[in-house]
Amino acid sequence: MRSGRNRRKWIYVLLLMGLLGLSGCGSPSSASVEMSSQTELVKTGSMELQYAENFTVDYYEDGYKMLTTLPDSQRYLLVPEGQPVPQGLDEDVSILQEPLQNIYLVASGVMDMFASLGAVDQIRFSGQKQENWYIQKAQDAMAAGDMIYAGKYSKPDYELLVSEGCDLAIENRMITHSPEVVEMLQSFDIPVMIEYSSYEQHPLGKVEWVKFFGALTGKEAKAEEAFAEQTEILEEVESGEKTGRTIAFFYVTSNGLIQVRQSTDYIPKLIELAGGRYIFENLEDSGSGRSTLNMQVEDFYAGAKDADILIYNSSIDGGVTTVDELIDKCNILKDFKAVQEGQVYCTTNDMYQQSMAIGYLLQDMHTVLTDDDTAKLRYLFLLQ
Repeated sequence: MRSGRNRRKWIYVLLLMGLLGLSGCGSPSSASVEMSSQTELVKTGSMELQYAENFTVDYYEDGYKMLTTLPDSQRYLLVPEGQPVPQGLDEDVSILQEPLQNIYLVASGVMDMFASLGAVDQIRFSGQKQENWYIQKAQDAMAAGDMIYAGKYSKPDYELLVSEGCDLAIENRMITHSPEVVEMLQSFDIPVMIEYSSYEQHPLGKVEWVKFFGALTGKEAKAEEAFAEQTEILEEVESGEKTGRTIAFFYVTSNGLIQVRQSTDYIPKLIELAGGRYIFENLEDSGSGRSTLNMQVEDFYAGAKDADILIYNSSIDGGVTTVDELIDKCNILKDFKAVQEGQVYCTTNDMYQQSMAIGYLLQDMHTVLTDDDTAKLRYLFLLQ
């Protein structure tokens, strides 16, 4: 298998060598080599973070920035336009030459951050087709031809990416299951960056990744504004009523299992911040690296039948519109306290792409917990 992948890799390389030569567009790395000098990096400070724990941004004289993703210890030096690439850098540092204008965005949760920054125009290639985007600015860009589909994470269109000068691929953790794709992209001098916002345990840690992409796109001030808006919502909700009511957040898989969140995930933390309690308070599969767990229906019944509120996660199967549809998926749910008392909600289909709306989801959960006006809900709706 390995030799077969290597053969395919070199076939791509040979086919695209001519294409690269004809295009006249040097890769970010080759352009950087020509500009190399004796420039030394002089650090001036680091980005201050409130909640995020899985990235850092360091600032240097003359506008250089070093972005680091901590789970994989990958570093990316952002070189200002017209500035030389410093010599003596460690070999594992990826060089990103400003301006970044041809990003391949596969991590769909990041699009909302780019939209909030006004930086969608820096994304040329999409890992989603137009009809699969819930972010309006992404839909509009693809409709106008400014953003084009370049294949999903496991099957990118290498020829398209190389011919149009892709300068960075932003992936989610799924790419770790396809290491040959990372190898291929890097062989074409396309740096690969994995975003780890899903590793953040605090909900606003996920949101704070907007600062990481603000630094990447040169829009730090916009990022601070967007983040501040979400922190204000948190402060407002935290000052409200703490009901202590319990919530079970779940999804019924195609093979009849119940998928729930580990207690260390951001959803249980969101429920806590909203003034409630996640029904599975000590549910953890340490070392799995996953935010979810699958359990048998009987185990879910034993742990969640007395939950005050059920929230069905629609992000995978498109969700349900009525309680009867939900019971059709799992008949035993009809005996749950929340079903009998009419306290069953579903997330909207676009919630998982709305990474900059966690504050609003927090508001929704607080509304549900306090029996406030459900007409105000944005990302949850009551099942009839």
